[in-house]
Amino acid sequence: MHRVMVPALSCLLLVGLALPGCTSEVAQRFTLIVSSTTGGSVTEPGEGAFPCDAGIVVDVVADSQEGYEFVKWTGDVATMDDAEAASTTITMEDDYSIVAEFAEVPPVQYTLVTSTTRGGSISRPGEGTFAYNAGTVVELVAQAERGYGFVAWTGDVSTVENIDAPETTITINGSYSMTASFERRPIPMVATGIWHTVGLNSDGTAVAVGCNEYGRCAVGEWTDIVQVAAGGYHTVGLKSDGTAVAVGWNEDGQCNVDGWTNIIQIDAGKFHTVALRADGSVVATGWNGYGQCDVEGWTEITQVSAGYYHTVGLRSDRTVAAVGVNYGGELEVAEWTDIILLDGGAHHTVGLRSDGTVVAVGRNEYEECNLDDWTDIVQVSAGCRFTVGLKADGTSVARGLNQYYQCEVSWWSNIVQLDAGIAHTVGLKSDGSVIAVGLNDNGRCNVGDWMLG
Repeated sequence: MHRVMVPALSCLLLVGLALPGCTSEVAQRFTLIVSSTTGGSVTEPGEGAFPCDAGIVVDVVADSQEGYEFVKWTGDVATMDDAEAASTTITMEDDYSIVAEFAEVPPVQYTLVTSTTRGGSISRPGEGTFAYNAGTVVELVAQAERGYGFVAWTGDVSTVENIDAPETTITINGSYSMTASFERRPIPMVATGIWHTVGLNSDGTAVAVGCNEYGRCAVGEWTDIVQVAAGGYHTVGLKSDGTAVAVGWNEDGQCNVDGWTNIIQIDAGKFHTVALRADGSVVATGWNGYGQCDVEGWTEITQVSAGYYHTVGLRSDRTVAAVGVNYGGELEVAEWTDIILLDGGAHHTVGLRSDGTVVAVGRNEYEECNLDDWTDIVQVSAGCRFTVGLKADGTSVARGLNQYYQCEVSWWSNIVQLDAGIAHTVGLKSDGSVIAVGLNDNGRCNVGDWMLG
């Protein structure tokens, strides 16, 4: 038996031709049929049918394409030296048909785990765990909620193009876990109390007009404020570090907020103050004659609102909790679902659903709770016996007691936020200017010169 080394080019033989070294003098001849699957080819002796002498040792070599790998030789491989080697030999002792098998090489994949701090979301690629092929460039887009600003990407950020940009990319060269970080930042807003109005500037300072009895309007020295709320006779402010400040009447302890920490949202009732902590729990201080401050057991809350004598909280599952006085049915919120925003008024509670419709319960003497026909609403506010709503197009609607024209908001435009007091309504326009309607004794509507920018 002898072995024939076949150059690559000489392997392109036709049926009836012999491999080099095979002659017509050989008494017995066999045929070797060679083929391959997708992903590669046989370079020696080639692919096709090759007659040759019995006993010849033929070199066979399989080459894979990019993205594929050689698996094994299949078929008539009994006389093959190593059927699992891409380069091997076969001894011709019969007619044989062999196939070079190839398989696609799975790409190397890594995981990217994304998350956020409170105050924003990741729109691309989203939040969670994602699998990517090595080398993939993934677009990152972080979006801050109203009242928050993007800070940075943190965690495994060595391949992030710009960690300080909310829109950037990351190159996947390994498994990474990263977080989009946000922080509270002041944005202009207005808040109405019973006899006063408070405004927040974008620089974190505050202004106030109206009755200043008990010093409820003494906010001129406040700094680093990110949210304001106006109660009956007091005003509270949330600072960017999660602490709170308060001025005004404190006979019932409604201004005792000095020790509060990790606060992310506040609201003020007539004689009490409530606040939401970052962990979803709620704290309250002030007069508790109707149990409106009994919020210690609340968990997984995402927003709180204080009415005159009641408190409501929005749970993470979009249902509602409520405590306090229930004279008019303002606590009858147990069956509400899909709520995204709450507001407690004097004697009623209003909820905004994700589809832009509105629900309301409580005293309904002036149809302030007849809001089933409202649509395309993005914000609601409950006053005293009236309700106002902000539509997506920047216009406003109102229903209820209109004794002092506090519901005359249909002509408003370019409104981005509004709030309803006891007898007046205030709206913040997109250019930072402020407008007000309703009762103006004590100057609570004197906001025409405000520019909250």
